Order: sequence, then structure tokens, then C-alpha cells
Amino acid sequence: MNQDLLNKPSLKFFVVDSQQLCMDGTTKVLRSKYPQAEIITTTNAIDFLNQLSTYKPDLIVMDISITEKPGEIPLINTGIQLLKTIIHNYPQLNIVVQSAYIKTLVRIKSEIDLHSGGFTVADKSISTIEFLQTIEWALQGLTNTKYIAHMNGASQVKPEWLRLLDLAFKEGFQDKAIAQHICVSERMVRHYWQGLQDILSIDCDELKNQGKNLRIITQIRAREVGLID
Repeated sequence: MNQDLLNKPSLKFFVVDSQQLCMDGTTKVLRSKYPQAEIITTTNAIDFLNQLSTYKPDLIVMDISITEKPGEIPLINTGIQLLKTIIHNYPQLNIVVQSAYIKTLVRIKSEIDLHSGGFTVADKSISTIEFLQTIEWALQGLTNTKYIAHMNGASQVKPEWLRLLDLAFKEGFQDKAIAQHICVSERMVRHYWQGLQDILSIDCDELKNQGKNLRIITQIRAREVGLID
């Protein structure tokens, strides 16, 4: 841990997880390692943000798939947006993302790379020992994002590419309708597809020669690396 945290009489943790069983398990593991720590929990994004500024934790442990309000369905996008807010407003905060959806963090890799505080990730399938190691690294101010997929230019994933994927594969729009939705030309939409396929290492000419559908292959690759759910 850094010197400031070492001098504190007790650490303060904030756990955010919409699955009560997982949250209770995380809290139990933290108490086993840090018995003097103060730990508070919540199940939704709004409650977390309302408490964050006053509680001022030394470290947060959060899932990516969480609810915005009590009673809602947990969504990956809710967690992604919450994490972006935290990184923007609390650049020194130490963060551990503990989730079964770690690969979706590739969508905000550029923001993560600029975060000043500790930032580590832990798949929910890892052992207790491994999880506690990610906690220690984050408290030390280290960054460890080995579970986030590597892509060509992954740190440059553009918002318009993510919007393109949503419109094409979640809402089923073709290029003409996509262009109307995002107020660009169809030519620009094709340019977005090309940029996206480049970072996904898709060889369009080779796939065409093989008789494969580029749009379907793009969807498969985008899902594999976490750009779409």
C-alpha cells in the first residue's frame, strides 16, 4: 500500500454488486484480510454515487453488470457508465472491477489507461488468493488489466463505433438507417465499419474470397472481445 494508506488506522472499502450473494461473499473475504477495515455496500449505481463523495473510500470493488436503481434489471451498460463517471470525477480513487464481464471494459480502455489511482480487474471465477492480490495491487496504486482483451488500437475504440454496433446488431438497422440515426452519410458509416474491422483484425479481402459474410464475422469478433454484449 502507499504510505498514506499505511498510516491510516483502518481502511475504507465500498462494495457495489447487484447480486446480494456475491456482495456478501466479497465483504466476507475483505474482512478476513482486513479485519479492521470499514466496509459499506450497495446494490445500485445511484445509491453508490450519492454516498461516494461523503464516504470517501480508499478503494471500491464493483461489478460491471449492476442496476441503476433498486428493483431494476442489472445491465452491463449501467456499470460501464458508472465506471466512466468514477474515473472522470475521482481520478485518484483505487478501483477493483470484479465481474464475469471483464472483457467489456475494452470499450473504455482509453479512460482506464489515463486513470491515476490503482486499477485492477478480477474475474468472478478466480480464487480468493488471486482476488486479494488484485485488492493489494489496487491499494498500491498499480494497474493490472490482463483480463481485458488486446486488439489492434484497443486504446482508440471510438464512441461512434460502439454506436454503430448497437444500431446494427442490437436494433437491426442497415447502413442507410444507421446513417440517419447518427446524422452522417452512408459513406461515413462504411468508413466506421472499416475502422472497426481494422481494430478487430478482420481481413475483409480474405473473408470475401472465402465466401464469408463480413457483417456476421464482424458481429462475432466484436462480441468475442467485449465490444457488444
